[in-house]
Amino acid sequence: MNSPAGLVMAARTPWFELTECTGHRTVRWEDGVRVGEAPMTIDTHHDLASITKIIATTTALIRLVSDRLVELDAPVRGYLPDCPDGITVRDLLLHRGGLWEWYPLYIQREMPPPRYRPGRERHYSDLGFILLGRIVAAATGLSLDRAVSELVTEPLGLRSTRYARPAGSQVAMSARDDRVEMDMLDSQRPYPVPHRSADFTGWRHGPVIGQVADGNAHHAFGGVSGHAGLFSTVPDLLRYCTALSRYREYDGLWRPDVAQEFFSPGPDAQQALGFRRYELQIRDETVTVLGHPGYVGCAVGFVPDRDIALVMASNRLLVEGTPVPTDALWHDLLKATAQRSRTI
Repeated sequence: MNSPAGLVMAARTPWFELTECTGHRTVRWEDGVRVGEAPMTIDTHHDLASITKIIATTTALIRLVSDRLVELDAPVRGYLPDCPDGITVRDLLLHRGGLWEWYPLYIQREMPPPRYRPGRERHYSDLGFILLGRIVAAATGLSLDRAVSELVTEPLGLRSTRYARPAGSQVAMSARDDRVEMDMLDSQRPYPVPHRSADFTGWRHGPVIGQVADGNAHHAFGGVSGHAGLFSTVPDLLRYCTALSRYREYDGLWRPDVAQEFFSPGPDAQQALGFRRYELQIRDETVTVLGHPGYVGCAVGFVPDRDIALVMASNRLLVEGTPVPTDALWHDLLKATAQRSRTI
């Protein structure tokens, strides 16, 4: 597997801080060879992809549940009358809504019927978080981007975190083009949907820079969705993770007991309400990191009550052949954090 063009790893803990930045944020190809252009920096803006699910949608829902504007065990249909019956908000946050994992909504705008029985098993679903984003908008009466700004990014001081377009000129190239999405349709892997790339004419055939790489977020929702669309910087991501690790200090934004419910493991050990759960060995104990990876190459995590914030950012898709998985890069940071903690 080929390494990312650029990579940033950062950690803040009570014992040490780590920041490493290498490579390039944009590239070009000469005779099939990747050539770095602009260098990667700490302040580079990144396409967060599925990290949007926690920073935007899940965090907004922590606030809305705290304010009793959304109920976790309420039927989704109570907020979105056109949605399938028998699915709760909690089901969607746990990826147990029974929905398709992915579907090309830029080809078929209507969501397909559920693929699985709701509430039975975890099937990670972009569609579930698209619906959750719609619930945030419905509960607030605002557009999703405005709701996330008022509920999350402005109160937490995330000045470089926003939907659709990044806040500055230093932007990491997300992808070479739409080839990954086109291949998903034509290969029918990993999801057997009844469409092919020829069914859509709006493909991007050049570098994706400053636009969300995710096809549904870009082509169907104009860059603003509950599952993808945010851009941010490593300093902002560290600020977010630090705030969530110190969640008790933010009781003016949310009720700590509600945050604790979101942080708790569900029926699937590695899944909380919206957040993924990872084990991290710190000194002589094992702690739980809550966070999420993004397909383009970023990941974030925090440890509640322990003042630990972890961020990894890359543009891993800018390679010939198979890119290194985001999870592999993320586990490298977890390992480095564990090793550093043992030497302090």
